[in-house]
Amino acid sequence: MEKNLENYRKNYQRASLEEDKLAKNPIETFQDWFQNAEKCDAIEEVNAMTLSTIGLDGFPKNRVVLLKRITNLGFVFYTNYQSEKGKAIANNKHVCLSFFWPALEQQIIIKGVAEKISETESDAYFNSRPIGSRLGAMASNQSQPIASRNVLEEKLITLQETFKDEPIVRPKHWGGYLVKTKTVEFWQGRPNRLHDRILYTKNEKGVWNITRLAP
Repeated sequence: MEKNLENYRKNYQRASLEEDKLAKNPIETFQDWFQNAEKCDAIEEVNAMTLSTIGLDGFPKNRVVLLKRITNLGFVFYTNYQSEKGKAIANNKHVCLSFFWPALEQQIIIKGVAEKISETESDAYFNSRPIGSRLGAMASNQSQPIASRNVLEEKLITLQETFKDEPIVRPKHWGGYLVKTKTVEFWQGRPNRLHDRILYTKNEKGVWNITRLAP
């Protein structure tokens, strides 16, 4: 059944975005926006972000992952390296991250190059996770077909018994990526669809240029 959505509209008018009020480095601006979003009760998972990759089939694919660390170079998330996204990144390291916080009428769009972080860093984060999450990472051959939900449940039970009195070691195929930032766009909704868009672009000398884009 078709449904006409042409009359779905919202007038954005919460805030504005001015160049002279932004940091020279997009990481600092991101941190300011992120901290503000953390204070907003209407946002449940402020660190939820969309990761876009180009798959082995040539198609782009988006999925939501969780931002786990912000560095001067970029943004860190964790996953199974043998998953669909992991294989896509191994084939094409150029990725896009995006945040959308409707309650604040804000978007952030980040383009960068994904690289694996060190095993030491991945170990440290893996060991900080709840036991169930660690065993879950071991139980799931992410993105692979399975016969039923029971396959996962039974494997988890087996792992719980196996590691009842043993340390849980991070699987080598599970770890983090750092998305080294190349461009960052900050988007603020404005009335009449004349939204504010400010783009940071890093030049060859590592200096960030700031440009206003038409909405």
